[in-house]
Amino acid sequence: MIKLIALCTGLLLASSAVAQTNVALGGLTVDTSAAIEVTADSLSVDQDTGMAVFDGNVIIGQGDLRVTAGRVEVVYGSDTSQIARLVASGGVTFVTATEAAEAQEADYDIETGFLVLTGDVLLTQGSSAISAGRMRINVTDGTATMDGRVRTILQQGDN
Repeated sequence: MIKLIALCTGLLLASSAVAQTNVALGGLTVDTSAAIEVTADSLSVDQDTGMAVFDGNVIIGQGDLRVTAGRVEVVYGSDTSQIARLVASGGVTFVTATEAAEAQEADYDIETGFLVLTGDVLLTQGSSAISAGRMRINVTDGTATMDGRVRTILQQGDN
């Protein structure tokens, strides 16, 4: 269901005057055939609006991917029972075996394939990190753009 972030090598650093960075991401593919497990303090479902809300200590797992958030809204397509969009808030963390991404909010539009992380975005891979105000990821091709006071720490060698 969700493809997510494997921070790779291609970082194009912006000048201090322009706070935007293009990031090449490897397309870590989550096994979409794997079961999705959701744990939360509560669940409310509104059949009329086609929305389900998991609230309080939300943990979503699928294969090697773990997503945690304070709240996750699941929006279904208007004419199908398929999930169209996931909106996570209240501090969001995506974790795989080798990478992690944190933000205040995440909006994943499954129909367009774009994941937008906003608010104190931090990506880490090993000892390298990049932070920004917002990150827009195309989960289909693994490319991303970060903007809003981008800061990067790149570790070289065996450190």
